Amino acid sequence: MIQFKPIKTTDRELYQFMESLIQTAFPRDEYRELDVLRNYTDTKPNFYNNIIVEGDQPIGFITYWNFDNFYYIEHFAIDPNLRNGGYGKKVMESIGEMLKSPIVLEVERPDEEMAQRRINFYQRQGFELWHSDYSQPPYREGDSFLPMLLMIHGNLVEDKHYEEVKERIYKEVYNVK
Repeated sequence: MIQFKPIKTTDRELYQFMESLIQTAFPRDEYRELDVLRNYTDTKPNFYNNIIVEGDQPIGFITYWNFDNFYYIEHFAIDPNLRNGGYGKKVMESIGEMLKSPIVLEVERPDEEMAQRRINFYQRQGFELWHSDYSQPPYREGDSFLPMLLMIHGNLVEDKHYEEVKERIYKEVYNVK
């Protein structure tokens, strides 16, 4: 059974597992500096950093933000040695049951095969792709905005909620006014 174990930096072994996995799973410009991430993990009350476990085995991690009317999944990764074993589907089902509110996440635009495969994966899990122009703000000064799209699971409607969702993510996650 999939479980989400909230962690802080004091959970040294599990936290180290998460830091190693984020560096392996994401390009450097798609996650914040590790010292900033540590600070967010320990001080931001609406930011949740979780190790995904099955039994006692850590299999991945997921970070998300609670914005009251929706959740924003910032990062999600499964240990590369365990990928293609059905864990992604199990995690998405479990997180949807646990959060019980609309879920928003960013995906790369479908310009490459892997990006299209990720979009297809989330669509199979019930996410809808929003087509409004969206760019991920840079995590680091001097980096560029990254062309992305938003995907939504739940009762948010693109024409009605896009600007609100975008502004909340920009302000809270990326500190962009």
